[in-house]
Amino acid sequence: MRDGTGVFPSSSPLKHPRPTSGIRTTRKLTFSALACCLALVATPLHAATVAPGAPDSPETGGILRITAENSGGTLDPQISYVHITYQMEAIVYDGLTTFAKTPSKLSSHAIPDLAEALPEPQDGGRTYVFHLRHGIRFSNGKEVTPDDVVASMQRIFKVNSPTAGPYYSHIVGGEACLKDAEHCTLAGGVEADDKAWTVTFHLTHPDAEFFDRLAFQHASILPADTPTHDTGNEAPLGTGPYKIVSYEPNSGLKMERNPYFRQWDAVAQPAGYPDEIHYSFGLDPEAAVTAIENNQYDWMLESVPLDRQAEVGARFSDRVKLIDQLVIFYAALNVNQPPFNDVRVRQALNYALNRKAVVIYNGGPAVSSAACQMLPTGAPGYEPGCAYTKGASPEHLAPEWKEHDLALAKKLVEESGTKGQKVVIVTPGSGGSGAIANEIRATLVDLGYVASVRPITPVIEFSYIQNSDNKMQIGLTGWSADYPSASSFLRTLFSCATFIPHSSNSINASQFCDPKLDALMDKAAEVSLTDQKAGDALWAEASRALMAQAPAVPLDQTRRVALTSSRVHGTFDTPIYEAVFSQVKLRRAGDPP
Repeated sequence: MRDGTGVFPSSSPLKHPRPTSGIRTTRKLTFSALACCLALVATPLHAATVAPGAPDSPETGGILRITAENSGGTLDPQISYVHITYQMEAIVYDGLTTFAKTPSKLSSHAIPDLAEALPEPQDGGRTYVFHLRHGIRFSNGKEVTPDDVVASMQRIFKVNSPTAGPYYSHIVGGEACLKDAEHCTLAGGVEADDKAWTVTFHLTHPDAEFFDRLAFQHASILPADTPTHDTGNEAPLGTGPYKIVSYEPNSGLKMERNPYFRQWDAVAQPAGYPDEIHYSFGLDPEAAVTAIENNQYDWMLESVPLDRQAEVGARFSDRVKLIDQLVIFYAALNVNQPPFNDVRVRQALNYALNRKAVVIYNGGPAVSSAACQMLPTGAPGYEPGCAYTKGASPEHLAPEWKEHDLALAKKLVEESGTKGQKVVIVTPGSGGSGAIANEIRATLVDLGYVASVRPITPVIEFSYIQNSDNKMQIGLTGWSADYPSASSFLRTLFSCATFIPHSSNSINASQFCDPKLDALMDKAAEVSLTDQKAGDALWAEASRALMAQAPAVPLDQTRRVALTSSRVHGTFDTPIYEAVFSQVKLRRAGDPP
C-alpha cells in the first residue's frame, strides 16, 4: 500500500550542494619500509583505507548526495509507509527475510536475511521455525538475539503499525494484540529459544505470503528495548551497513557506516560502497533535474518530470536509468453509482478509451505501456490478455491492446439506457493526470454523457475517492504493491473485505464486492501454499474474472525514469526498492569515465 497510491507519474528537490569527499589517503613509504615490505607492492592502495564493513574495492568511499522534494516523516521503520523511507531504511534495517538488494525479477519472492534459511512449513503451514544467524550486531554493538525478534513482532502491534492487522494479525495472539496493543504478548504465537537460537511462529491459518510479509519493513528487527511508541525523528538501531546519525525533516538526513556491520549475505544485505549518504529535502523536481545535470547532486527521489525527459534523454543518455516497477495506474469506477452500476457502461468505457493516448501522455512507449488488466506485467499470476480492444471480449482475449472500439462501446451504452447522464472524473491536480482525465472526459462525451473533470490536491484526492460518502463516480489513481504478489493488487483493491463504507481508508475505491471472486482468490492463495505455479494460474483466472466485470479501467504501467550525476556508476537498481543506495559507486577526480 505504499506510495504509487493516488499519484500519477510526476516528478521533485535540493538545497545546498555538498562537496564530495575522497576518502583515499596518500601513503608515505620510507625507503627502508619499502625495502623490507616488497610484498605490499602488490597490495591495492585502497586496502589500508577501507572502513569496517565496507567492500574491499577501489570503488569504495565518498559521499552519495540525494535530493528529495519532501522528507518521509517518521523514521520509525515499523510505522513509516512512504517510498522514501522504505528505500532509505532498506540499508539500515533487516528482517528475518528480505527482498534481494541486487538485480532480480519483478516476481521474485523473499529470501533469508537474519534467518539462516527459509524454514519448511510445519503443522500444515501453520508453524515456522526460524534459525537466527549468529554474530549479527546492531549499530551499538549488541548482538541480535531471538528475544529481539519476539519483541519486534510484539512492537508491530504496540505502535499500531499500519499493517499490523492485514499482514500480521494471523499470528496466534495477533487478534488480541489488535484489541489491546499496550499489553500485546503474542502468547503462543511467537516463541524464542535462546539455547537453540530459534524463533517459532504459530499462525491461525496457512499463509503463502508469510515470508514476503516478514520481508516488508514493518517487520524490521529492532533491539528489544526500543521504545514502544513512534520514535518520530529518532531512528531506532538497525543491523544494516548504515545508520542514520541526523535527521531534520525540513532540511536533510545523514547516514554513516554501521561500524559493527559485517556482510553475511551479498544478496540479502550487501556491504555498502559510499562512506556516507546525505539526503537534502526541499527542491522541486524541475530544479532537481538541473542540479543533477550540473553534478550538484547524484540522484533524485522522484522520477524525471515528463517535460524534461526528452532533454535528459538527448543530453545525458548515458546517465539515464529506466527502472521497471510493479505499478498500475487506473480509473476506479464506482459500481454503486450510476451510470457505472451497470456493467455494460463499465465495459463500454474500457472498450472506448484510447490507451495509445494514455501512453503518450505518460512519456511514450519507452516508459509507458498500455494496461489491459489490474495485474501489472511481471507480477506473479500475470498472464498476457486483453478483453477490451477491437476484436476481443472477456470470453475471447486478444494477446495485447491494439486499438479502441468506439462503435461497440456506443452500442453497449445504448443498451444500458444511460446516455445523457452526468459523470464527474476526480483526478489528482498535478502530474500527468490532468491530460488523462481530459482524455477520459472526451471519451465519455463521445459515448453520449455530460462529463467534467474535478482536480483535487493529490494528498487529499486518494482519501476522497475512497470514501463512499463522496459518491465518486470515476477516480484516477495508481497502486504499487508492498511486495510482489497478485493478492496485493486483486485482493487488496477489489475484495469485499477492503470496501469499508463511510471511511477514507477504504482502499477498494470501486466499492466492488463479489463473493464468488473472493472465493476464487481464497482458493488461489490456498493452492499457492503447496503449488506456486498452480496458484499463479488461479490468480490469472481471478484477474480475468475481475476484468469481465470491469470495476476499473486499467490505464498503463510505467517505468521509472532516473537521472544520475556523472559520478555515479554500478548496478544498484532492483524491482522492489528501485535503487539500493549502498550499491552506488562514485567516481572520483582522475577516475576513468
